[in-house]
Amino acid sequence: MGLEQDIRQENFRNDFQKATINLLFTHNWLEKKLAEFFKQFDLTLQQYNVMRIVKGQFPNPISTAGLRDRMLDQMSDASRIVDRLKSKGLLVRKVCARDKRLVDITLSPHGLEVMEQLDATVEHLDSFLQRLSDSEAQQLNHLLDKIRG
Repeated sequence: MGLEQDIRQENFRNDFQKATINLLFTHNWLEKKLAEFFKQFDLTLQQYNVMRIVKGQFPNPISTAGLRDRMLDQMSDASRIVDRLKSKGLLVRKVCARDKRLVDITLSPHGLEVMEQLDATVEHLDSFLQRLSDSEAQQLNHLLDKIRG
């Protein structure tokens, strides 16, 4: 199926408009698929993103400000997401020893366990783009970078 069939629209002003609509449509499609996947781990996409960032720092802590800078969705409320993950027992939050104004965030042992389970299923996440060859995935990454560049 192509975009025209998916959204039941045959005509576009030009290929740039079609590409923009296609990117938005594909973003929503992928976000829905990922949300369904993360639901089995009782996580939202934003929560997974925070956990992925924290795991990338592990065993070193990261501040809420550091999280905010690295989040995929810059409009997300990092503090609220951290609070929710802390209440699930997935993150540990401590006052920074060097600067009392900052908060250090690390994975809890349970959070590390959940991330290891997610890492074991990483192939499932990759499968959403399985119709692409390796070279097509590289080309897609290059084109997306070029759009933002």
